[in-house]
Amino acid sequence: MISGVHCNRYERINPVVVRGEQGSRGTAGAFSYLLERYPALSAWLALQVKRRKVLLEQIHTDGALRTRLSGLTAVHDEFLRQCRSAGLTAADYPFNTADKALRVLSRRLKAEMLRNFGVAAHAAGATHLKGLPRVDDQVSSPTATRPYQVVEFDGHRLDIRLKVVIADPMGFEHEFEIERVWLLVIIDVCTRAVLGYNLVLGREYSRYDVIKTIEKALEPHRSRIFTIPGLSYGPQQGFPSERLLELGYATWEWIKLDNAKANLANETLSALCEFVGCCVDAGPRYSPDERPYVERLFGTVHTRFSSRLPGYTGSHPRDLRRALSDPKGGLRLYVSFDELEELIEYAIANYNGTPHAGLNNVTPLEAMEYYIRGRQSLVTWLAEQHRRTLCLMQSARRSRVRAYLELGVRPHINLYGARYTNTILASSTHLIGRQLLVYINSDDLRSVRAFLPDGSELGVLEVQGMWRVVPHNLKLRREIRKASDTRRYNGTFDSNPIEAYLKQKLAQAKSKRKAATELAQVIRAITPAPLMRTPAGPPRVRGTASGANEAVSPMAAEVVDRETLPTPIAHPRRLGIGTGQVF
Repeated sequence: MISGVHCNRYERINPVVVRGEQGSRGTAGAFSYLLERYPALSAWLALQVKRRKVLLEQIHTDGALRTRLSGLTAVHDEFLRQCRSAGLTAADYPFNTADKALRVLSRRLKAEMLRNFGVAAHAAGATHLKGLPRVDDQVSSPTATRPYQVVEFDGHRLDIRLKVVIADPMGFEHEFEIERVWLLVIIDVCTRAVLGYNLVLGREYSRYDVIKTIEKALEPHRSRIFTIPGLSYGPQQGFPSERLLELGYATWEWIKLDNAKANLANETLSALCEFVGCCVDAGPRYSPDERPYVERLFGTVHTRFSSRLPGYTGSHPRDLRRALSDPKGGLRLYVSFDELEELIEYAIANYNGTPHAGLNNVTPLEAMEYYIRGRQSLVTWLAEQHRRTLCLMQSARRSRVRAYLELGVRPHINLYGARYTNTILASSTHLIGRQLLVYINSDDLRSVRAFLPDGSELGVLEVQGMWRVVPHNLKLRREIRKASDTRRYNGTFDSNPIEAYLKQKLAQAKSKRKAATELAQVIRAITPAPLMRTPAGPPRVRGTASGANEAVSPMAAEVVDRETLPTPIAHPRRLGIGTGQVF
């Protein structure tokens, strides 16, 4: 037994008899006795705490915890009305006391709130709890001691008001304000080097954007040609896979991310665990401190980049920096999305080449080179067959082969409202009715890769009809189909739904930032670009100058071929149109 410690709380047995001047004595345990006699009052008090009718404010002192209640007077008045409704009269407790049990009500509410930390934090205004240590049996990432052992992923919404510049068919440029964009980043924990990033147009990023960021972190980084005067790569700037060619398609062992729905989607986890072959550490909810390095990177981007640009939104509506950087409605002073892409490229490349305080004033690229080439740290690479088929990072869809013999329609598959086929499938009558595994590229749906159920590859299937002409992604096709169905329901039929969708968004972009953002997404998706087809065969082999053979990826071989082949000379052709009138 511990001296002076109560084992049980005080329980009043006798009825309350108030004595003393103005009822100041004889009320020990009277409030608890009242709540025991009237359970409805106890339930009502608990409901007021749950509904946050009374708030708990912490007084920050160096000593013990001190708190005070906000809104106690209104709760006390309502409590007295509840007592009258229960049948209590002026001669009963608490009406026969001097303060009508105000102080004891305050102590009771404080005790109920502080009984549990979650209830106290909720009453104080906290939206979520954090800081709970992990249990020993929970799987967590190890301490990073070498590059590509542990990486961190997260998304940050840039605090900048942006615009998009669109040229009409006459050549005139139109400016529209768009919504803020997301910056998705994968950073190496050991060297603090940014492996890859992705800029996302939209209010939220999806699982396809996360997978796209993973692809950019795996692929060798390609240098950008800057159009803004004064921007260029420095001698010590760049990305790890660009400066160290052996880091192309290097994979990591652990990745730490938060509990966003896009991060924990089945396709995202399948791409990380099965395709890349790494372990995922989602961490506890609402705990950004579990990923300190990527959060610190976003703080650097916010301090040294976003806050210095015109159109900075600030941290709150009354932020002085927001007022100073406000262009006063002048869209010409806003940063365009194309300019933002170049600025982000330069900022991250400059970050990788800037001395880091956490690395003893060594740049992330120097730290990466020291570990890889100096200490010969072990790094795993993506398998060669996976490098040529990054589209397999997406989860497979099952599509059944269709054909209509009486109409002469050849075998094909239907995917997202369009038909896909190739010469092999169109001639394979024995595949009618069988299911195929289809892998898509969410950025370009003009072609997909198909596999038979036994795993053998059928090849690249091309979309048929108008979808074959214009490059488009999955989101654009869904939006166009949705808009086309709406117009068809209203009795309007469009011969070209893509053009009708563009006209609709262009008309709405003048007054709605969401429509302007969707219009920018469409313009970026349908920008003329070559159709990237991945050959089904093995990689091509070329001889080097020393006589050795090295495998060159088809994408690199295609780029080399385009650069080395001479540009053909265009010759005028005579049109076969006769003169005069034809009857």
